[in-house]
Amino acid sequence: MTTSNAKIYPLEIKLHQASKLLEIKFNNQTECMLSCEFLRVYSPSAEVKGHGPGQETLQIHKENVAIENIEPVGQYAIKLIFSDGHNTGIYTWDYLYELAATYDVLWEEYLKKLSMAGIQRIKTDV
Repeated sequence: MTTSNAKIYPLEIKLHQASKLLEIKFNNQTECMLSCEFLRVYSPSAEVKGHGPGQETLQIHKENVAIENIEPVGQYAIKLIFSDGHNTGIYTWDYLYELAATYDVLWEEYLKKLSMAGIQRIKTDV
């Protein structure tokens, strides 16, 4: 994602449980707020991504998923524990930065895939 050799990493990661947003501040001044739903549907796990191109599984009905816990993985990643039981994705700093940098494109892509599958997002809590 980056063109220089400078390593990008989070300076701060804060979970806002009420709004279900994960706030990340990176060392290059990038700041983002990523929803739990977005992080869940773009989990880097094999369950979501598959084991190769074209093996992705469309994640549906994740509108109300929350992050229940954040566990550090060495000094290069975090593991997010979701309220739907999903806990196998390892979110490296590079992957989190990529999600932040391409959020708008990825979110529209996800909404388009849901629409093409005839799935409507339904948010049941406030």
